[in-house]
Amino acid sequence: MSILFDEAAKKDIDKLIDLRIAYMIDDFGSVSNDEESAMRKQLPDYLDRELGNKLRVFVARDESEIVSVAYLHIIEIPASAAVLNGLYGQVLSVYTVPEYRGRGLCSNLINNLIECGKSLGLSRIDLSATDKGYPIYKKAGFNDKDNHYTEMRYMYS
Repeated sequence: MSILFDEAAKKDIDKLIDLRIAYMIDDFGSVSNDEESAMRKQLPDYLDRELGNKLRVFVARDESEIVSVAYLHIIEIPASAAVLNGLYGQVLSVYTVPEYRGRGLCSNLINNLIECGKSLGLSRIDLSATDKGYPIYKKAGFNDKDNHYTEMRYMYS
């Protein structure tokens, strides 16, 4: 196994789409045909526009095949006490192909993601951890958030 760690490029968009859908299936148990179709319709344009800009995607490659991925979505908001420069990151879609799990690939990607966030001057990086991912993030230095707000969401039909 010869693993190379780097950032995804536009030539990787098709594989990133496949891995995003694999992540969704792994995380939620399934994806309907309509949901997969909608993702495959939206993701190419989104990734073409945002990859390397507001979206930094860290990958592990075995030879040329991407086997692990972690997204850093860069978000700008009005400055606040918690985000003095208005910039923070959100970790998304951390996923490793099943036969490559348990080899430290995600840990390496998360460390690369953290270093990138630091170099970009982000105030913080947020994420929502699954039970499987929680120990990786804790080891990397993420802490549980104390939140005095109640998380809510409005869904359009």
